[in-house]
Amino acid sequence: MDIKIITRHAVSNYGSLLQAIATQTIIENLGHKCEIIDYMRNDEHGFHGVITALQRKREWTDSILKELAYVILRYPDEKIAEMRFGAMRRKYLNLTERCRTFKGLSKLDADVFMTGSDQVWGPMMNGKPDGAYFLDFVKQGKKVAYAASFGRTEFMPQVLFEYKKLLGCYDRIAVRENSAVKLLEEMNIACVGQVLDPTLLLTGEEWSQYIKKDVKGKYVLVYQLHNNPMLCRYAQHFANKVKLPLLRISPSFHQFRCGGKFVYLPDIDEFLSYIKNSTYFITDSFHGTAFAINFNRQFIEILPNNKTDSRNQSILQLTGLTERIVTDYENFSIANKTIDYKTVNEILDKERRKSMKILKTLLGD
Repeated sequence: MDIKIITRHAVSNYGSLLQAIATQTIIENLGHKCEIIDYMRNDEHGFHGVITALQRKREWTDSILKELAYVILRYPDEKIAEMRFGAMRRKYLNLTERCRTFKGLSKLDADVFMTGSDQVWGPMMNGKPDGAYFLDFVKQGKKVAYAASFGRTEFMPQVLFEYKKLLGCYDRIAVRENSAVKLLEEMNIACVGQVLDPTLLLTGEEWSQYIKKDVKGKYVLVYQLHNNPMLCRYAQHFANKVKLPLLRISPSFHQFRCGGKFVYLPDIDEFLSYIKNSTYFITDSFHGTAFAINFNRQFIEILPNNKTDSRNQSILQLTGLTERIVTDYENFSIANKTIDYKTVNEILDKERRKSMKILKTLLGD
């Protein structure tokens, strides 16, 4: 079949790109033709993206000078990341022609249109959901969702009412988090089941095939998405406690101030290599957590200080690893608590088989 997937592939973020690569790979392994719909919202990229982000930063919007400073500081970083990730998308993904409007999307044709993984059903940078990720442009063809995420658990009743209308047009839906299953139940929307994020459908061995060169030596690695000074401080003190160098990997240049040897905007293969070969791995990222588990790393989870931690909580509950969450930033004893991956890998193997079965059901195989 010809399967086209719409997902948050175009955000300058490693998790977004990796989950798109994984979904494409799995669909192709099933024998289908697969393309990622190259949908890009104007308010998520370049200068417009920086301006949209600024509107949500109250500490920067109380004067014209602060707003100007924010743009001057953020735009070069955003532009460099966009160029770098654009090159990686072209390298690793089968993309359709660029689509920025409903009219462009409505010209696409496929046997199956799929809403892919990541926070596709959550609010966009403008605070509103985007109908494109609910396949509102599709005229003909089956409409399904695999591992879709709302990104959070709390919504106003009027928002859920709008969601119910948008979701009612799907033929079949499978979601990523247990909290999403509950939300669908509240809206009386049929759900095939909870499935793994596509990055977890591929094993650590399969992901290792993308790595060209292994990083050598022992080190503590940080991959941090959210602005949390306590995480930065904890990582530095943790590295001192275990007497290992601290490395920090990020697509955001401003993180060079957060401590550790800074690795800026590496390619996918190098990004994966740093995680795979780390001695300890500290993260607040859902996909950082997913790859730590895939590569059987000794990781430390510091939940983001916002309402989106249901994603992290869900995968940790599923794999029985909630004890990896650190809440006491003065306690470093987790360094001595080794994860027994035998049980974790058995759970993952079972969940992979279950998720693949559901995916085949979605596609009608």
